[in-house]
Amino acid sequence: MTTGGAVVPDDAVVTTRRYRIEHRTEYRYSDEVSSSYGRVSLRPRDFPGQQCQDHQLTVDPVPDDESDGSDVYGNHTGYYQISHPHRVLSVVGVSRVQVQRPVVDEVAAGQPWESARPAGPLGARAMEFALPSTRIQLGPDVAAYAARSLQPGRPLLDAVLDLTHRIHADFRYDSEATTVSSTIADVLNTRAGVCQDFAHLAVAALRTQGLACRYVSGYLATDPPPGRERMVGADASHAWAAVRLPDGEWVGFDPTNDQLADERYTVLAWGRDYEDVAPLRGIIFTDAESSEMSVSVDVAPLD
Repeated sequence: MTTGGAVVPDDAVVTTRRYRIEHRTEYRYSDEVSSSYGRVSLRPRDFPGQQCQDHQLTVDPVPDDESDGSDVYGNHTGYYQISHPHRVLSVVGVSRVQVQRPVVDEVAAGQPWESARPAGPLGARAMEFALPSTRIQLGPDVAAYAARSLQPGRPLLDAVLDLTHRIHADFRYDSEATTVSSTIADVLNTRAGVCQDFAHLAVAALRTQGLACRYVSGYLATDPPPGRERMVGADASHAWAAVRLPDGEWVGFDPTNDQLADERYTVLAWGRDYEDVAPLRGIIFTDAESSEMSVSVDVAPLD
């Protein structure tokens, strides 16, 4: 069905998809790197509706030390240390994952949005997702933008879908309009950005109204145009948002594509904003004056 311009999956149909996901990152340096330390978050999460059936991480050069763990949000993290000279660093994660279309609780989603504000013991753990964070600034401009969708007493899902549709309609997708350091104020001013910007804007908008909303990173399986074969490496990592319902469940929504998250969306990690879920981050020791990074992602259906 369709609500507020956004596409809502038909919850009567339970659809499951399986994917092989390859996320490849390569760094090339103009001089030798003597030591490299990295944190990797490339293994998709496990939760009801999504199971990572297999995951392999390959780091080249071979690390001198590595370990696995999880962060405070339950995202899988890996760590590596390379202590011998290298000019090229390659990090490749290959996963097989099964994703089921989420079923939205219509009763909880139909409650007035004000009832979803986290409160009491059950809402305590979600409270940090209603507060400002490193990349989420809760200024008056974004609050005013949110208020147009979150009118008093409006059903929560209806309000969220309206916000999703408005961001999709009001902002132009332009990979050159913003940078990794752009703020929500920058996005509001330029009226353009990429999926990361639109996810941050959606999260900020709902948080200004006291709702718990988290930033989600992962992958979106894209279908090729009719008559065309899939292009390996044509997919990319993606970002969207998820809002907490009154019953404590979360519903993912994607303002970049004006729809709820369905079985095409594989969740890699979630947190307060991008800073919590970056797939790769690290520190290097080198005299190199320049470096190049290339990233390719391939999401291949297995069914």
